[in-house]
Amino acid sequence: MNMHTPAPDAGEPFDLEARPSLADAERAARTLLRWAGSGAADLADPAVAAVLARAAEASYPMLSRTYPADFTTDPAYIATLPDLQNGPDSLIKGAKTGIQHVGISNFRLPIRFHTRSGGDVQLETSVTGSVSLEADKKGINMSRIMRSFYRHAETQFSFEVVDAVLDSYLRDLDSYDARIMLRFSYPMLKRSLRSGLEGYQYYNIALEMAKTATSRQKIIHLDYVYSSTCPCSLELSEHARRTRGQIATPHSQRSVARVSVEVTGDEVLWFEDLVGLCNDAIPTETQVMVKREDEQAFAELNGSNAIFVEDAVRLLCESLGRDARIGDFRVVASHQESLHSHDAVSVLTMGETFRQKSFDPRLFDSLYHVG
Repeated sequence: MNMHTPAPDAGEPFDLEARPSLADAERAARTLLRWAGSGAADLADPAVAAVLARAAEASYPMLSRTYPADFTTDPAYIATLPDLQNGPDSLIKGAKTGIQHVGISNFRLPIRFHTRSGGDVQLETSVTGSVSLEADKKGINMSRIMRSFYRHAETQFSFEVVDAVLDSYLRDLDSYDARIMLRFSYPMLKRSLRSGLEGYQYYNIALEMAKTATSRQKIIHLDYVYSSTCPCSLELSEHARRTRGQIATPHSQRSVARVSVEVTGDEVLWFEDLVGLCNDAIPTETQVMVKREDEQAFAELNGSNAIFVEDAVRLLCESLGRDARIGDFRVVASHQESLHSHDAVSVLTMGETFRQKSFDPRLFDSLYHVG
């Protein structure tokens, strides 16, 4: 291998013993690497491989491996940082089309909610926030969603506060509409049927709000858990007792109805109100505290309110439809039967908000309550 050293400038003495500068060494290393890439080098030759390895090492910049704990930033430095998400539309990959939802899901923080009785309760809350993205925009700054939300996080939450958060989304992210959902487990003190004991029932609730430049929509989702006794099984059991003196028990099971309601008007629809509407329709809600007299009462209550899954959604529809604070709504019910190896399910919608032809394939799987 022949190495050609550049000739020194005219009149400048050339010292073969002099130590080359770092710049000279880097130029030599790059020359070696280009030579190797040209195919002229015999890469199988161990000597050549060793030289190339040393050349590659010499050309790689020396980086600090110690975290600079005392390094601080200023606006001028921050202005030099790359920002690919807010880059030009030439950086868009795939179809150059708008996106309906882009944002973050399940960032959690404690939030205070107001109760119907006038108190407050602080609950761990999972937040999903998203905005729509126009076709000519590469992406959004995800952290702005969290920052917008945290500006209101110390406030006692209501739909009015959520509305203010969405205004922040629209302003900070320069979007044409925005959405937010808050998910939490809401405690309510419930009394037993006959013994007078009390215990806390926890309800999975989600608040959802969507806002555009010209409209806003408020929705509450609630999972209501109840016991359902099969009317057919009840009649067959009674037939066996009456005609043959044979003891028999009807099958019943823990069941879940996911109620989603659009909140209309200015009057508050409290979480307690929505639970009450469900309890009016299906009084066989699962119990928290139970003594023997309560268990007997629950058996009597189930016997007096035997329902198929079709009955469940119609009873809930009747109860929800009577409340002027509720606009469109949907009821999805699942009876996890003890008779069958499968569940009985039903879906009922009123209005256009929740009407759809296709469902999430995992929708009914999510209607499962773990005590």
